[in-house]
Amino acid sequence: MARKKKGLLLVVSGPAGVGKGTVNAALMAKHPEIRMSVSATTRLPRPGEIDGVHYFFKTKEEFDRMIAEDAFLEYMHVFGMNYYGTPKSFVEEEREKGNHVILEIDVQGAKKVKAACPDAVLVFIAPPSLSILKARLVGRGTETQESIDVRTATALDELKALPDYDYMVINDVVEEAVSEMEAILSAELLRTGRNTELITKLTGGETI
Repeated sequence: MARKKKGLLLVVSGPAGVGKGTVNAALMAKHPEIRMSVSATTRLPRPGEIDGVHYFFKTKEEFDRMIAEDAFLEYMHVFGMNYYGTPKSFVEEEREKGNHVILEIDVQGAKKVKAACPDAVLVFIAPPSLSILKARLVGRGTETQESIDVRTATALDELKALPDYDYMVINDVVEEAVSEMEAILSAELLRTGRNTELITKLTGGETI
């Protein structure tokens, strides 16, 4: 018989320029059961952005109400201007359908999500080295030298959070990084703690 399991919440972090978006997009292209978490924000939509697809666009009053209702896994106030947050409802609805949800977020947000959702799987996408990361930032051609220096220093601080994560994936070759992400998904789905119902059936003599 089919064994439907609750989907995983995969929290993915990593420094700017490491290729988190590229790895996640390639993983999702291979696995239609994986969804990217949709954040809520108080900023105005940009041209082409669709409510519920790119973001859930909220007024400040709506966002404050969601905070009061404990409706976020995490939220933050960016540069003292706009609010961004991860709605619990979207994540839980997708997971109950058996879909896996990727939440791409910084290390501080990842800690908040882990506290709110202890079964979340934390994955850190790391560069092969800081020098290679810096070269990638330079290769973008969109960063000033000052910006590159700041991002490199920030990356070093973020790397210090690695022991707090469940897994580390080195993004040297995208295809290899995607394969490692797939291995993480497979391993997590086979954890005994995620299969208590099946274990109960087996120990009770039922066929699964």
